[in-house]
Amino acid sequence: MEDRVLELHAIAMDEFGLRVAMINNDAWNAPTPCSEWSVRDLVNHLVVEQLWVPPLLAGRTVADVGDRFDGDQLGEDPVGRWTEASVGAQHALAEPGALDREVHLSYGTVDARRYCMEMAADLAVHAWDLARGLGVDDRVDPELMAEVYDYLSPMAGALAGSGMFGEPVPVPDDAGPQARTLALTGRRP
Repeated sequence: MEDRVLELHAIAMDEFGLRVAMINNDAWNAPTPCSEWSVRDLVNHLVVEQLWVPPLLAGRTVADVGDRFDGDQLGEDPVGRWTEASVGAQHALAEPGALDREVHLSYGTVDARRYCMEMAADLAVHAWDLARGLGVDDRVDPELMAEVYDYLSPMAGALAGSGMFGEPVPVPDDAGPQARTLALTGRRP
C-alpha cells in the first residue's frame, strides 16, 4: 500500500463491512450503543460518510455537494448500497496523489491523510457499535484500535466538547487498545 493510513482505512472498512454482511432482515431496527441510532441509522451514517469521499477528494466543498447525501441513502438494498459506497470511497482514496490533496470539511480544510485517518477511526469505532447492536463478536483488529487510540487521544478534550461523543469513560491502566479507544469516545467497553 502507498501509505499506512490507507492500510488502516482498508482494515477499518473491512471490520465495518464484515458486520454489515451479518445483518439479517430482523436486525435493521435493533438499537446500537449510539443512543439515537438503530442498526439501519448507523449503517446509513457510514454509507453517507463514504459517499462524501469522492467529491471531497476531487476538491469539492461541503457547499458544493449540498444536501445530496442527506436522508436515507440505503433504499431497498442496504447491504448493496454499503458495498457500492465503500468501494467508491476506497477507489477515490487509492487514486495516485489522493492523499497529498487538501479536503474541505465542515470544520475547515485538512490534508487528505488526516481525513483518511478520521474516516478509519470512525469506521473502527462504529464497527464495534454495529457488532454490539447485532449481538455478534465485537473484537476489532487490535493494531487498528491501537492506532486509532494514538490518533484520537491528543484530541480527548475536543472529542467530548464536540457534542458528537460522550464524556470519556475510565478504564483500568492495563486496558487494551480497544477498551481505551472506546472509553475515549464515551463508550463503555
